[in-house]
Amino acid sequence: MRAVVYKGPFEVAVEQVEDPRIQHPNDVIVRVTSTAICGSDLHMYEGRTAAEPGIVFGHENLGVVEDTGEGVTTLSRGDRVVMPFNVACGFCKNCTAGFTGFCLTVNPGFAGGAYGYVAMGPYTGGQAEYVRVPYADFNCLKLPEGTDKETDFVLLADIFPTGYHGNELADVRPGESVAVYGGGPVGLMAAYSAMLRGASKVFVVDRVAERLQKAEEIGAMPVNFTEGNPVDQIKEHTDGQGADKGIDAVGYQAQARGEDREEPATVLNSLVESVRPTGALGVPGLYVPRDPGGPDEQAKQGMLMVAVGRLFEKGLRMGTGQCNVKRYNRHLRDMIIADRARPSFVVSHELPLDQAPSAYEKFDKRIEGYTKVVLHPHA
Repeated sequence: MRAVVYKGPFEVAVEQVEDPRIQHPNDVIVRVTSTAICGSDLHMYEGRTAAEPGIVFGHENLGVVEDTGEGVTTLSRGDRVVMPFNVACGFCKNCTAGFTGFCLTVNPGFAGGAYGYVAMGPYTGGQAEYVRVPYADFNCLKLPEGTDKETDFVLLADIFPTGYHGNELADVRPGESVAVYGGGPVGLMAAYSAMLRGASKVFVVDRVAERLQKAEEIGAMPVNFTEGNPVDQIKEHTDGQGADKGIDAVGYQAQARGEDREEPATVLNSLVESVRPTGALGVPGLYVPRDPGGPDEQAKQGMLMVAVGRLFEKGLRMGTGQCNVKRYNRHLRDMIIADRARPSFVVSHELPLDQAPSAYEKFDKRIEGYTKVVLHPHA
């Protein structure tokens, strides 16, 4: 089958790889109809992880069940399904507590597994014509038949639940104001989710014009950090107090304000100042224990200069960690079905699989309006 294969920093290729096969009675094989490129994929693409050449990318996958293992009981050939990016068993201590992003079974020695991602287990990615889904009864979420709302449903694999997760981590409640740092796909989903949860005012901080425009289109207040300190801009619109809650949708590759260099802790420190005393921070943005491309030796070891004293002084709470997609994907699916949510507004391009190399390049450079790309392997 054809798949997107990592060749080295800033290079992927569409190549022929081995077809997936049933390896366990609980497996299914899914014919992938839509698979998205994620900002997390760019960390590997840029050589900012320990990913080795040869890995097949792709953890945001939707398709149709092609084959089932003999132990599968709730799925049949022809079912349309979307899979969380988390590979989870469904029965370990963390899974039964709802922490499926930290499954203790699927990746021995590490809490959590995922498709096509470095250090997240032996699960081939879905930027391919087919993908194997383990523990399929647990991991597959059924969708309505046909192709309706395809670009909405594919976002249930990661970024829509992850944006919603940022709100859960920050405990966003109706009527509150929320400062979201990062206007990429996850940041926009966080802002959108805040409004779905009844937030009264949502700020989106970024510097990319297309992202800020998208934020304004959904009713958020765009904050361009190149035009002034975002903390000051947010306080100006919150009676000088700061937002009630804050969400970091950027992570460790944050850009220093007014300079063309990275400053990994700048978003965390800005959020500490942007949120009022006794507020809360949600951090779904990715931070890593090791960063080969970090700007200094401390950052390369995942050690950042965060204003813990101010965090404590202000009585702020902070929640972190990757999204447990299954906590949210079923009710978010139902909101899409009921036309209460249409997250596909973030999708800028739908392309055949063969155009993945150029899509990666343009998405990485944030050019030509590339904000979120969905690939169709069988187009």
